Amino acid sequence: MYRWPKIAILLGGLIGVGVFFALAWWLLLSSKPIPDYVLRIKLPHAGKTVGLPHIEGAESPAAPLVVIDPGHGGYDPGASGSGLQEKAVVLRLAQALRNALLEQGGVRVAMTRRDDRFLVLDERVAIARDLGANLFISIHADSGGSDEELSGASVYTLSNEASSEAAARFAVRENESNIVNGASLDGRDDKVTSILVELSQRQTQENSVELAELILREGRGQLDFLSSPRRSAALRVLRAPDIPSVLYEAGFISNQDDAAHLASAEGRKTIADSLARAVRIYFIRHSYQQDSIVENAG
Repeated sequence: MYRWPKIAILLGGLIGVGVFFALAWWLLLSSKPIPDYVLRIKLPHAGKTVGLPHIEGAESPAAPLVVIDPGHGGYDPGASGSGLQEKAVVLRLAQALRNALLEQGGVRVAMTRRDDRFLVLDERVAIARDLGANLFISIHADSGGSDEELSGASVYTLSNEASSEAAARFAVRENESNIVNGASLDGRDDKVTSILVELSQRQTQENSVELAELILREGRGQLDFLSSPRRSAALRVLRAPDIPSVLYEAGFISNQDDAAHLASAEGRKTIADSLARAVRIYFIRHSYQQDSIVENAG
């Protein structure tokens, strides 16, 4: 007669005990400190405008502008080797290039980052475009992993395939911003816009290759390069359709000789001076404030 009520009471007690232990376990887990490997990235408030970097150098706004982009930064260290981190190595190298360009005069210079901060790739390109850059130079260092014999610098431009893909994407975006390489796209249909952006990208690619070849020429005898140093790849940071852009791989920090060269002030100056000469010659060829550049070069 009393069996079922007793069973119900017993089951209720067991369920209660189970709920108690489950709640206690949840409270225990939730009170544990956050593990060290959890990544926290502080993001700006929605709608907040991030300021553009300061432009240095020639006072004339007509003087050509070089935007230098030290790769990686912040939580992204890049490659590592020989006790070095790429983000720190390339920041110092970028600063050396800035100094060399300002010393030769006749140009304006800006850096996408001046300290240890993280920037997404599209943000780096956007900075150069918003500033109206005439050249964009992204600086990196490589790592051969377990192959410590790999050494030498290289110069990358955007591959033709990536250029065409980038041009198509920019055509869509430029319908909203209305300007590509100084030409207004107002009132044009998508097909015409695509053609204009494609033409702009093609000329930009030719100029990018020209700068890359100048870098190799001016570095010959001064810098060590890979056996095939002129390379192209679908690198997102090079996809501005109207700014000649190159990515300079300064060497392998996994190689002791390259690492020592990159870590020394003398090595950085040798690299920076070679890059600065290439930039100066490029601008002279393209008649950017030519008299001013030639005068400062002399």
